[in-house]
This record gives sequence, C-alpha cells and structure tokens, in this order.
Amino acid sequence: MCQLLGMNCNIPTDILFSFEGFHRRGGLTDHHADGWGIAFFEQKGCRVFLDDKPSVESPVAELVRRYPIKSENVIAHIRKATQGKVNLANTHPFMREMWGQYWIFAHNGNLEDFQPETGEYYRPVGTTDSERAFCHLMERLRAKWSQPPELETLFQEVAALAAEIGSKGVFNFMLSNGEVLFAHCSTHLHYIIRRAPFNTAHLVDNDVSVDFATVTTPRDQVAMIATQPLTDNEHWTALSPGELILFRDGAPLLTHKTD
Repeated sequence: MCQLLGMNCNIPTDILFSFEGFHRRGGLTDHHADGWGIAFFEQKGCRVFLDDKPSVESPVAELVRRYPIKSENVIAHIRKATQGKVNLANTHPFMREMWGQYWIFAHNGNLEDFQPETGEYYRPVGTTDSERAFCHLMERLRAKWSQPPELETLFQEVAALAAEIGSKGVFNFMLSNGEVLFAHCSTHLHYIIRRAPFNTAHLVDNDVSVDFATVTTPRDQVAMIATQPLTDNEHWTALSPGELILFRDGAPLLTHKTD
C-alpha cells in the first residue's frame, strides 16, 4: 500500500532530512511507484507539489529535495494504486477549502465498495476511494457546522467519521488545516517527537545522518509521523489500529482509540 509522511511542529521547520529518505520509497527502497505529492502550509497559504511519476525519478521531487521550505505542518504521500488510474487527478495529497481554511488529506489503504452519496459541497475530481473518503468526511463536517467548532468537539467528530469510513477497509490517513494535524491508524503508522536535547539521526533508506543539535534551537519541537519509521537509531511509537491522534505544536494533544 501507499506511504504516508507528516510533520507538525511549533515553529516553521524544513523537512529535507526526512524527505531525503522518504522519497526513495517511491520506486527504489520500496515498490510504491504510482505518483507522489507533498503539501506545505505557510500561514494561511499552502504549497502543493504533485507528480504522477515515481518520486525517486521525479524532477519535482528533486526540486523539493533542494528547496528548504519551512512549514509547521506538512503532509506527503507516495502512491501505490489500488483504485483509479495513475494520473494527477488521482495523486495525493488532496486539498479542499472549508471554513475559510485549506484542508489537506492523504490516505493509505483500500476502501472496498465505498460509494457515498454525492455531496452538496465536496465532490471528487478523480476516481480514487481516497478522494471519495476525503470529500465525504469534509461534507459531513461542513453540513454539521458552518463555522469551526471547538477543537475537542471537532476531534471527536473526526474520530467517529474515521471509524465509520474505516469499517469499509484500511483507512490510514493524515488530515491538516495548517494549525493541527490528525493522524489515523488502521494498520501501520508511527510517530516520533524530537525535542531538546537533540541527538543524531540516521535514515533507514539512505546512509545519511544529521545532528539535530546543530540545526535546531532548544525550544524547537517536531512531531514526525510516517507509515514506517524513517530512522534506525531512534525510538518511534506505533499507533494502535483504530487510534486517532491530533498533533499541535509538535506534540500529541488529543488521542482517541476505537474499541
């Protein structure tokens, strides 16, 4: 299945080190070769880069590798197609507007026989189960509230929708509005919190290390979330199947586990 990567932090940070390993999973260290994409939030704006080429061969990935964009929330995705052709319309992450905010979504899994009713506000452009799930989730939230609810109330509703949609199959996903990042696990998802005192990290997918103490400040705090751990000398925490975590300012803020 697909590969997910997310970053949530308390100050704008670049993702170059993690992306150096992650992009290699798109056709080199793994067989996910059906396109890739990444979204960077910058205040209210959002940069989205998509390519239907394997990330290890993509000129767009090469641009991102050399472009130190600083962001507090990032979502990236490497696709292995299960539903829908390999094309840009079916490439994650997907973006929609709600409540005057951009929302970014990426999914790893397969939702069998998932055909929700056509929404009033949100409709898929492509033909993936992932985009259908995103539009359905957004439709339900928009129909329930015309303005953003309290964060804990929103979190509980996303947890309920994740359980509902997840009953149709594997539903690992990440969702962000640029302020917080939701991460939901059906099968495989891991996270690590990097904070002072910082250590040296070594990538699983490439013989590259970085001493974070030399490129951070003592107040920095960064949460990295990935389908599989990106480093082999740090402790990553595995989410449980059915678990939803909301990250803010580089740390878990809310957690829900479906029984």
